[in-house]
Amino acid sequence: MAKVIYTAHAHVTGGRDGHAKTSDGGLSLDLRVPTEMGGNGGGTNPEELFAAGYAACFESALRTIARRRHMDADDITIDSAVSLLPNGDGGFKLAVTLDVALPSIGDRETAGQLVRGAHEVCPYSNATRGNIDVTLLIHGEPI
Repeated sequence: MAKVIYTAHAHVTGGRDGHAKTSDGGLSLDLRVPTEMGGNGGGTNPEELFAAGYAACFESALRTIARRRHMDADDITIDSAVSLLPNGDGGFKLAVTLDVALPSIGDRETAGQLVRGAHEVCPYSNATRGNIDVTLLIHGEPI
């Protein structure tokens, strides 16, 4: 087994209508079923947390790839969407869209290479590859 770099710990009670707290106290929030799923809203949900985590991780991976190519990509932004879908067997699955903006990279081909490179090294991408559909966009357009 590879050397562990970092381990995050969280404690959740009440599931989608509960509370989540990390062991370091940096995150403590109410979880609520969204109104679109028949809940009352008023808190966050696992899909929102996954969307934020994936986008943050992907942006860091993208910065790493740009740095390796001696490119400045400090103005990256990512809009992420995580959708919850029925899987056809009575369960559920996720689908992700990452829409990347790279204002300082004027060449779309180069931007696409960077985004594809980030998708190869991002831990979230590696964890989900082959398990969920991930759509990569640059400024709203497929790459």
